Formats: sequence, C-alpha cells, structure tokens
Amino acid sequence: MVFSSYAFLCFLLPVVLILNIAVRNVRFRNGLLLVASLLFYAYGEPVYIILLIISILMNYLFGLMVTRKRGKTILAIAVVCNIGLLFVFKYLGFVLGTIDSLTGGGLPFSIPGIRLPIGISFYTFQALSYVIDVFRGDCEPQRNVFRLMLYVSFFPQLIAGPIIKYHDVDEQIEDREVTAEDLRAGMLRFSFGLGKKILIANVMAEAADALFAVSGASMGALAAWVAAIAYVLQIYFDFSGYSDMALGLGRMFGFHFPENFDHPYIAESVKDFWRRWHISLSSWFKEYVYIPLGGNRKGRVRTILNRYIVFILTGIWHGANWTFLLWGLWHGTFLVIEGRGMAPTKSFLWKMIRHIYTLLEVTLGFVLFRADTIGQAWNVIKAMFGFGGFAGTAYTTAVSFLAPYYLLVFGIAVAGSTDIAGKIAALLMRRRRTAGMVTAMTASLLILVLCFLQLASNSYNPFIYFRF
Repeated sequence: MVFSSYAFLCFLLPVVLILNIAVRNVRFRNGLLLVASLLFYAYGEPVYIILLIISILMNYLFGLMVTRKRGKTILAIAVVCNIGLLFVFKYLGFVLGTIDSLTGGGLPFSIPGIRLPIGISFYTFQALSYVIDVFRGDCEPQRNVFRLMLYVSFFPQLIAGPIIKYHDVDEQIEDREVTAEDLRAGMLRFSFGLGKKILIANVMAEAADALFAVSGASMGALAAWVAAIAYVLQIYFDFSGYSDMALGLGRMFGFHFPENFDHPYIAESVKDFWRRWHISLSSWFKEYVYIPLGGNRKGRVRTILNRYIVFILTGIWHGANWTFLLWGLWHGTFLVIEGRGMAPTKSFLWKMIRHIYTLLEVTLGFVLFRADTIGQAWNVIKAMFGFGGFAGTAYTTAVSFLAPYYLLVFGIAVAGSTDIAGKIAALLMRRRRTAGMVTAMTASLLILVLCFLQLASNSYNPFIYFRF
C-alpha cells in the first residue's frame, strides 16, 4: 500500500505543482489542493474517505455554533464526538478484548474487527484544534467549508502529521504566495526527507523487524542492543523523514508549517527530548490539555498529576496497547523526577552523563514502544543487561546486520541524528552561498535517484506512523 501511495504521489504531485504555480488565484489553488488531497486519501482509503468528510463537516458545524451563548456546551459535545469517533475506530476492539480476557470470555458477542483508518489520530486532533481555537477567540469561524476541508485533509501531512493547529495556518489558507525560494527550499526539504525514510529508516527497519521477531526470551545482549538501537534510529528517520517531506511539500505550495523535530537525540534531559521530539504533538497536548488543566500553576501535586495525564494520553494516542500506555507513564515518571531538580550545567562531563542518561531512557522506552507485548519488552530489556537466554539464532541474525553496508548506514544515521550536518551546511551557505546551493541541489538530486532505485528494487517499505 505504501509503495503504491508513493507511485500515486509521484504521478499526482507534478501535475498539481505545475497547475499551482501557473494559476495564482488562491481560490483555484485551494480547490486544486483540496481535490488532490481527497484523491490521495481515497486512493489509499476508498471507504474511509467518507469518515474523513463526515469528521470535517461535523467540526465545520461545531465551529459555527461554538461562538454562540452555549459555547462551552457545544465545545463539550464537539470533544465527545471527535474522541468518540477516534475511540470506536481505534480503541473499541482493544477495550472489548481486555474485558473479554478479564471475564474469561464472558462477552455475549464477538469482538468487531474494525480496521484503523489511516491518519485518523492526526486529522481528528487537527479538526478539534479548529473548534477549540474558535471557542477561545484565537480565530474566526471558517464560513467556507472547503477551506476548512483543505486544512484538515491537506495531503502532505494528512496521514502522518505533523499536527497543524488551525491558528497557525488560517491566514495562509486565505492568502499565500509561492516564490522561487519556496520551491527550491521545499524541494530540498522533501528530497532529504525522502532520503531519510528510504535510505536510512528502511535499512534500520530490516534489523529491528528481524530481531524483534525473535523471541525475546532467547535473545543475548548483542542481539537485544542491535534491535534496540536499530529501532531508535528507524523511528527517528522514519517519522522525521516524513515530517520533512510534509514540510517540504507544504513549502512548495506556499505553506510554512512549524518544525516537528529538532535533533532530539542530542537532548540532555527527558524534558529537553520532548521539546525536540514530535513537537507538534507535544505542543498540542501542552496547549489544549496541560495548560487548561492548570499546568504548573496549582501546586506541586497538581503539576505532577497534570504531567502524568498528558503523558498517559500521549502514550494512548499512539495506539491501543498496554505497551503504549506504559511508554507514556515511563516518560511521565522521568519528567516528574527531573522536575524535582535538574539544574542547567556548564560542566562538559556532567553534560555527557546527562546525555547518556537521556539516550538510555529513550532507548529503553522505545523498546517498550516497539514490542508487541509487555512481556516481550521485558525480555529484550533483560537481555540488554545480560539476563537473556540462549543467543544462537538471535546472535547469528544480529551479526548479519553488522556487515559493512549496515555499519555504513548506521554511521550515517548516527551523524545525521545530530546537528553537525546542519551546522556545516549553514557555514557553507554563509561563506559561499552559490557553491552551497549547487552542492545542496546536487545532493538532493542524487538522493532522489537513489530513492527511486531503491523503491523500484525493494518492496520492503514499512511506515511506522501510518498505524497511528
């Protein structure tokens, strides 16, 4: 499905881009992008396109009604309806399955097998942010339903984010320009994002998927660490790569979206990590959940409770599994601990210790995030610290991923997860702007060629955030 979506996008994108440049009327551009977005989603989800449209129309009506006298009541209904839709399609089967297992198969009916609509977590949060923004008076209600439809369904970020808050783009929907710099910067961002996904994340996924498929009880330390590190790199380059593609495509159409990642693996604390990781989701929960709950303004106990609520919701947002809930609790607990006192320091040694601590916390958390069950996660974590079982098959598999090709990609991934490349590029652009631009464009074209060759020769192309 993912490969066919790429193929469809490769066909759709040039046509839409050329028409968007050729006709400067914003109404035409909005209509063009709306049609393209609905076609793109319908190509992957021909049935659930109806659900997407229902969600948009529902929130369009809520936006018109929420400004009247009973605004709080309308807002409450909007929250219940949006979360209710999300619950039915994402969590109902999990909840019923849990009840059924606790009662020993006591449910008098079979558990429905509801397929998860692609991108429902993302577009539900975007639609809800629109209603909340209107209720707060941060923006005017959108009278043109097609403009709201474009905001929710815009194809570059529809299926895997980033989550764009309405008040960040409402003016851009009404009026925007597409400059030569937008096209150049957008193409560069898109190509480098595609390279992250195809050339790095997919390679790391081969190792992570192969090793997590092995029983955790039979893993040795080497296999467990290779599996954990491979997944840490896979999820970053997979998701940040998609975000780069979305931001790049948006820029090519005249939209300037907020950043979604800021080199999270150079963080020196868990708090710093969450300032840099999936920024759009973190800021959404901060703005629409944490602050309305009172934030850190109502005493220490309430602050701790609010942080736990936010991170429990963050975990659950990612999926209907106990592993995601515990992953949220894991990060929430470390944030609470850090909140008791982790002052800034200029000591290089202490900074390195904090950096190692943060990477270890994040890595162990992602083992829990990746595992199918809590038991599997526990077995992998035990193996990482030398308490694993027999390491025969897992060891052989791990060694096969220490071949020169995988080590080369691993080295590129480690360097690419820091801000070194960005600093070098910025320095080159300051000193020799023309040479820097030529180098960047040449590199982007080379990356695009390598990506298309890889896509044509290899059908293995997992996309982590499609299932969220």
